Amino acid sequence: MAACAAQLEPVEAAIKEGVTAAAVAHFDETGVHLHGKTGWLHVACTALLTHYAIHTKRGQHAMVAIGILTHFLGRAVHDGLASYQLFAQCLHALCNAHHLRELTFVEEQLGQHWAGDLKQLLREMKRAADAAARAGLAAVSEPARQDFLRRYEALLALGVAANPLPPPPGKGGRRAKGKARCLVDRLVLHQVEVLAFLADVSIPFDNNQAERDIRMTKVRQKISGCFRSDAGAVHFCRIRGYVSTLRKQGIPIFAALRQAVAGTPVMPTTTSQSCRGSVPPPPPAVAAASLAA
Repeated sequence: MAACAAQLEPVEAAIKEGVTAAAVAHFDETGVHLHGKTGWLHVACTALLTHYAIHTKRGQHAMVAIGILTHFLGRAVHDGLASYQLFAQCLHALCNAHHLRELTFVEEQLGQHWAGDLKQLLREMKRAADAAARAGLAAVSEPARQDFLRRYEALLALGVAANPLPPPPGKGGRRAKGKARCLVDRLVLHQVEVLAFLADVSIPFDNNQAERDIRMTKVRQKISGCFRSDAGAVHFCRIRGYVSTLRKQGIPIFAALRQAVAGTPVMPTTTSQSCRGSVPPPPPAVAAASLAA
């Protein structure tokens, strides 16, 4: 594995550069076991590229060390972790799949009907954005967006009324707002990021791309356990990111890995595109030609 990872170092650098230059990229992180301690696997990806990195930290310190978000100027799609918002040089979009799950909790566990209505509205917005994309439009029409916005704000007003702030605690403590009020405040404060997909249909509704790319690493942890060394973690991230990128681009994986071990790794396409869904892989003939080269 170490020999293969060494040959893939320039390929990983090219993938990292491609993600950094993308118009839209997805970001996520998940906990991993790193030689007996908790570490964090970070993914930065597009429909064509995947970059993994492992760090001992989850937040801004790790993101700066990895070096993608510090130079990223496109639209960052993520789950709303506060550390992402610290990178103000780029635009942001929040994952609405997360919001749908949280709204389901508020509706079913707390019995607040506005949450169910807001779920239906978000799904209606997504259908409108998908229809606009299929029609070749850049955005949902202005009248439709204004109507959606009016209904969105009315439902959040109901959410505020259903979840009043508790009285201030003594001695300067923080108010325990509860999950429902925290969700409402986030949807109000980050309204532009939540509804970004309406004004630009190239922005995805959710962060499912990153969640799909990070899922197999969790399967690996269940099977193989922890990383026993920092070097092993680095090698895994480099090779796994390469394999994920090859799969996205329709390039035969085992043949490419054989070439990598032999010292002539296949360089995948590193120019990413902004898109709502998965970019179709190149035809088999194109992939085969890239291997032959």
